[in-house]
Amino acid sequence: MSLNIAVVMDPIERINIKKDSTIAMLWAAAASGHHLWYMEQPDLFVRDGDAFGDMAPLHVFESTEKWFEKGGRETRKLADMDVILMRKDPPFDMNFIYTTYILEKAEADGVVVVNKPQSLRDCNEKFFATLFPHCMVPTLISGDMKKLRAFVHEQQDAIVKPLDGMGGSGIFRLTAGGPNIGAVLETLTGNGNHPAMAQRYIPEITDGDKRILMIDGEPIPYTLARIPQGDEVRGNLAAGGIGEPRLLTPKDRWLAQQVGPELKKRGLIFVGLDVIGEYITEINVTSPTCIREIDAQYGYGIAERLMQTLERKVAARV
Repeated sequence: MSLNIAVVMDPIERINIKKDSTIAMLWAAAASGHHLWYMEQPDLFVRDGDAFGDMAPLHVFESTEKWFEKGGRETRKLADMDVILMRKDPPFDMNFIYTTYILEKAEADGVVVVNKPQSLRDCNEKFFATLFPHCMVPTLISGDMKKLRAFVHEQQDAIVKPLDGMGGSGIFRLTAGGPNIGAVLETLTGNGNHPAMAQRYIPEITDGDKRILMIDGEPIPYTLARIPQGDEVRGNLAAGGIGEPRLLTPKDRWLAQQVGPELKKRGLIFVGLDVIGEYITEINVTSPTCIREIDAQYGYGIAERLMQTLERKVAARV
């Protein structure tokens, strides 16, 4: 069954072709004989209650020299698509929210949207993790700088970060009695005007911040450990971490089992759990990555399995 699959993403000509997970999905879709369509956020619009996109037919190639070719743009109803991949990277701003409203109209018309638009809005990647406190270290979310300072003192060693950051941006390690606690908390909370997250520091970060990819509530059997370099406390690849693919541990699988049913219930089909040691720190729902790094080591075919899942969901829809 050949599907119409549209992708909403950042400019395809600017992606890192050696690491990008979205292009892996598009390669897998093309290999399965599906028709691809390309859009960016400004291409989506609503007219008289119907959702449309100014979209271009897309051909993709497994080449570092030429990885795509776009045809002429045409205006089509989003309802003409079978699947829409929402792969726009953060920031999660009002434009992102407006895009989910438009995609929700497509979903109401029967399109399979990955991930579910309502859940993209509801499931802040840091806040969502607090639904599973038994899987986390002590965690505080607050804009009250006194509470945050007291938490750092209580834990003695803590990580503090903004709720809307990505790629390791805005993450600080604070220790009780440290000289910069006030300045850091003022910066993160905008002088107490919005909340930030504080978590007990997990020493196992030196062994890597693991990304566990989930497809329709089930983990793939491998993870990517992103290992901080030098004096850095962040393992994110964007912050200079080095990726090391590994097999899931029994505890990794247990954590995935705790979260999986909730992901499935919320229509979060492709998700990345961030795990340090034996604890979940974040649940990434917007545009999870690391497909390429894991597949380079194990050849598991993550994107191909995602496409198979989407094909089943489209078939079940009819």
